[in-house]
Amino acid sequence: MPRVTKGAARRQSKKKLFKRVRGFRGPRGNQIRLAKEAYVKSLCYAMVGRRRKKRDFRRLWVTRISAACTVREMRYSQFMYGLKLAQVAINRKMLSEMAIHDAEAFDAIVEIAKSAVAA
Repeated sequence: MPRVTKGAARRQSKKKLFKRVRGFRGPRGNQIRLAKEAYVKSLCYAMVGRRRKKRDFRRLWVTRISAACTVREMRYSQFMYGLKLAQVAINRKMLSEMAIHDAEAFDAIVEIAKSAVAA
């Protein structure tokens, strides 16, 4: 019985893999076994990166809000507590954008938070 070498299917699968690992350094980009391992690992890193991106953006928004609150003589924790007491439901992304682009609206929200904390 003749030996089957997979022919075109093997070539296609290799081409697909090498296309995915293009740009990887050293043997991870041109040796089949190491390329497979690198590709699988890259998928794991990609998933971690998608999760990390959410974390990093939230951290950025909190930093921006905190800086804006400091200018208005209020701590970030007091500000968020005041918003919770006043039942103002604005997410941190929008608060951050308001702090940067719409100072008057952010001032009004800070006043709402201050009055809720004082009461």
